[in-house]
Amino acid sequence: MKNFTKKMTLLGVMCFLGHYLGGTDLLARPYLTYSSNAAFNQLREHTVTGTVISDEDGLSLPGVSIIIKGTTKGVTTDINGKFSIDIPEEGATLVFSFIGFGTKEVDVFTDKDLSIILEPETTSMTEVVVVGYGTMRKGDVTSSIGGVKEEDFVKGAVRDAAQLIQGKVAGLRVTTPSGDPGSNTQINLRGINSINGTSDPLVLIDGIPGNLNTVPPEDIESVDVLKDGSAAAIYGTRATGGVILITTKKNSGGAKNSINYSSYLSVQTIARKPELLTGDDYRRLIEEEGIGYTDYGGNTDWVDEMTRNPISHNHNLSFYGGDRTTNFTASVNYRNWQGIFLRSNQERFNIRADLNHSMYDDKLRANIQLINRVFTRDQGGADGYAYRQAIIRNPTDRVRTEDGNWQERDGYFYENPISRIYEANAESKFKEMRVNGSLNYNPIDNLDMKLMVSNVQNSNLTGYATTFNHTNTWLNNQNGTASRSTSAYNENLLEFTTNYNKAIGDHFFTLLGGYSWQDATYEDFNASNWDFPTDLYGWNNLGAGAALQAGQAGMGSSKNKWQLAGFFGRATYSYNDKYLFMASVRREGSSRFGENSQWGTFPAVSLGWRISNEPFFENINNIDEIKIRAGFGVTGTIANSPYLSQISYDFTRAQGAFIGGKWVQGFVPARNFNPDLRWERKEEYNFGIDYSFFGDRLSGSIDVYRRDIKDLLYNFPVPVPPYLTSSMTINAGVLQNDGMEVLVNVVPVQNKNFNWNTAITYSTNRNKLVSLSNDQFEATNDFFTAGYTGEPIQDYTHRVEVGGAIGRFYVWKTVGLTETGEWMVENTEGEAIPISQASQEDRQFYGNGIPLHILGFNNSFRYKNFDMQANFRGAFGHEILNFQRMFYENPYNPAYNMLKTAYDPVYGQRLNSDLALVSHYIEDGDYLKLDNLTIGYTIPKLGFLKNARVYASGLNLFTITNYKGIDPEGVSITGFDPGNDQRDKYPTTRTYTLGLNVTF
Repeated sequence: MKNFTKKMTLLGVMCFLGHYLGGTDLLARPYLTYSSNAAFNQLREHTVTGTVISDEDGLSLPGVSIIIKGTTKGVTTDINGKFSIDIPEEGATLVFSFIGFGTKEVDVFTDKDLSIILEPETTSMTEVVVVGYGTMRKGDVTSSIGGVKEEDFVKGAVRDAAQLIQGKVAGLRVTTPSGDPGSNTQINLRGINSINGTSDPLVLIDGIPGNLNTVPPEDIESVDVLKDGSAAAIYGTRATGGVILITTKKNSGGAKNSINYSSYLSVQTIARKPELLTGDDYRRLIEEEGIGYTDYGGNTDWVDEMTRNPISHNHNLSFYGGDRTTNFTASVNYRNWQGIFLRSNQERFNIRADLNHSMYDDKLRANIQLINRVFTRDQGGADGYAYRQAIIRNPTDRVRTEDGNWQERDGYFYENPISRIYEANAESKFKEMRVNGSLNYNPIDNLDMKLMVSNVQNSNLTGYATTFNHTNTWLNNQNGTASRSTSAYNENLLEFTTNYNKAIGDHFFTLLGGYSWQDATYEDFNASNWDFPTDLYGWNNLGAGAALQAGQAGMGSSKNKWQLAGFFGRATYSYNDKYLFMASVRREGSSRFGENSQWGTFPAVSLGWRISNEPFFENINNIDEIKIRAGFGVTGTIANSPYLSQISYDFTRAQGAFIGGKWVQGFVPARNFNPDLRWERKEEYNFGIDYSFFGDRLSGSIDVYRRDIKDLLYNFPVPVPPYLTSSMTINAGVLQNDGMEVLVNVVPVQNKNFNWNTAITYSTNRNKLVSLSNDQFEATNDFFTAGYTGEPIQDYTHRVEVGGAIGRFYVWKTVGLTETGEWMVENTEGEAIPISQASQEDRQFYGNGIPLHILGFNNSFRYKNFDMQANFRGAFGHEILNFQRMFYENPYNPAYNMLKTAYDPVYGQRLNSDLALVSHYIEDGDYLKLDNLTIGYTIPKLGFLKNARVYASGLNLFTITNYKGIDPEGVSITGFDPGNDQRDKYPTTRTYTLGLNVTF
């Protein structure tokens, strides 16, 4: 709504509205009188003057119609939003109306200069969405773009920008697979789009590359997602995974002079704990069944011992001030989050400042923005391995011995998880400074020229140390260990763009041209040592460790640099507000690719037909808008490493020779030269329809798309000679990706006291590997493998074959047990054989970890001053490989603790077979969860308090599923091993929040 106000009131847009909507230039005659009423004019009158401005932004509105109610007498505001009108001496009611804004009636009895504020009248099609290098009215968009405004964000203790829009953009899947306070959400748009490249979207914060944590959620005004190729092609090589555009809160119009404070307090619990055997269970099994467990006499819940119910808090203070000429926004955010594991904490501190200044009658506008953030993570040894030890440790054992020392036991893979937590210290501190500035110049009406520059610098300093009492001392003979690492990153960006728009009768067009330059340098250093004289040094005196003198200490460093340059342009055209056209092209070069292929071209085109504006729709009731869209665009995926195309050599001690009586290190090739290495190329077709019915009470969109990702970056085996090394990154292979997305917005109830808005998002997507070869190289195998079980099974979990779907598990299919309890599996002939006699060729595809259907169901309610939001999400048509059952639901090895279900019958008898990757542990992964429930109350205005709201919120409240594991959503959704539910992952959490928002 705020963005719509800003854009609708720009002078250039106002100038063409008269032509575009009726052919009369309203701005040419600011004091036009529509007609006069002779009887009315005989009354005594006085003159009333005033200014009409927009809500929130404070920008003046030219061309506003002002009529004396009950008459036809009226005027319009001039170019500065000012008006003057004669009214009867006893007063009158003035009616203010303007396209895109709600009509307002004001009773006037005085000639005092008035200030009238109009509020935008926003519908699903008049909302403004952010596109590449600009904004557009949603009704004019011909590509697939999803947008979420602040009022529709997920509420409560959200982690980052992605969680704000979780379940609210069709085709964008956002999950929170870990309760670790330092972890990020996982995000995927329209499936997997690369083998060795990234499928992550490009994230831009006010046009500057960043990530989902760059600004705190409280500082975000809107999030827009460029989903298809025609929308994203303007960003070239970085856009195959889509583009997420984050717009921060600003006071660019100068209307706000306020202070806002928001705060919340949260408590977390483990969403679901594994049900493990207790000490009493051990003693029962020893006594009743003779199981060879060892009874140490205790009864310890090791998961309870290493976890807690963490308390976290967040505070955000924002300032808005100034006027139309000079205004500012400043915010301070502090977050202190505890983790579910002991000694796992994170602090975040963000400062943001935004300053705007206009001069020369608003022809030149300057902006400067500064973002400084510091993330500090302080924890002990609370990691996934400690969690694994808590699961497998004997529940009859104790945490400490009788004399107060840690209770340790012999065994290389069997350690006290609590001692690991307290006898290790870890710290990391991430600092980032982002500074960007821009100059906007309007030399003539409708022409805007913008120069933007940015510099981003960040550093990360980490330290890790273990004490003399850590298990490293008695297991590995390391008498105290310590390590230190640091990294630094510097990125520069320069962009120059020119925008021009013009209306000529029923024709309206815009032109965009621009140039972009980006370069970045990354470097790091690390060192480690052990065998210290004291463990009091931690990581602050690495040189004191004796391993350095013995030549066993570690040290390493690296540095890389890359550049990216691009020229781009875009044109849009509409005729009579019915026929829409957009075309763009980007010519981009990157230093990451071979010298023969450093430049590429990324075109896009899309068309739209607003059928509802055709004459044959004029007499059809309850249809507000129907628009058909079709688009095609080409985007790229850039290589992960800057030097894959260049030859490289390594010095190595392992290979060398004695020369002159001295050992000379070997100089060996490490990478082949490939001057033809280039980016992956995604060609995408998108067909869609946008609709709005019944006065915008029912609206939404439907999209169908097809993606062909060509020239995949793939690591091929090559012969030596003629090549120097046996593998090489080459462009070969094709991925195919298609799907459908549906968005339905409904307003079931809307009246003065009660509103109910609901939105449903649905998407389906499937990937297929079409090829792994090109004209020069033929893959040795027509498949590759992905996923890993870890020890002791030590096997891959997925296989991706040419012609087959991505995400399929590749396991032995169980059909029963032998008389001795060994797994019986199906071989290639369809026969049942013991697993000990099965070969790798007997494995088969069984299930798929990628959901076929993704659903979001979002509801918001308002009753007078009360509000409620309930968001549901679900995934259906997929399977999950349950690692915890695979490792801990098998009584074969009584040395480790296991799940209570380990002794349940399998195929009617007790399992007695070694751990194995079999289909028995692949489960239905379907789920529906209440992801967010928020109830709030807005306190009526009290004196200097402009607004105050209190609320209670819950995240991840309950899940409906048949899955036996911890959380069906707590699995990876990226990469080629989806659906692997790892055994020692950080558990997911349930969060309860109390919050307060106050505006002064």
